[in-house]
Amino acid sequence: MGLWLGLILGGLLLAAVVLGAVWTSRMRTLSGRVGSFECGARTDDGPSAGWVAGIGQYGAEKLYWWRSWSLALRPSRCWARRALVIVSREPMDEPGRVLVTCRAGGETFELTMSREAYAGLTSWIEAAPAAVGRVI
Repeated sequence: MGLWLGLILGGLLLAAVVLGAVWTSRMRTLSGRVGSFECGARTDDGPSAGWVAGIGQYGAEKLYWWRSWSLALRPSRCWARRALVIVSREPMDEPGRVLVTCRAGGETFELTMSREAYAGLTSWIEAAPAAVGRVI
């Protein structure tokens, strides 16, 4: 009985170490990408909804957002650059952070980020290439 208990506990400890290493590697990879920034997100459920910590990244045509406490390889959310509109911005109690209310399509959501990341977000939205239609 003692041998089996030791094997089970050892297996659980090994699994915890492997999961911790995978999570650490994922977070280092995401935060090391070009255009990535710390970004909390909250959906349109109102002020009572909880914040979810994450990493945002500016892509060519989309803003990608990954949950911090996840092992997912794909982003949890993404919003099209052309559809993304900043509705409002206000400073937060935490120095150097801003609360940004955004709309994309019919969805309204809030993001928290540093002032520098906010400057990057507005620049990224404004620098979108103009939509070019086919010329006949």
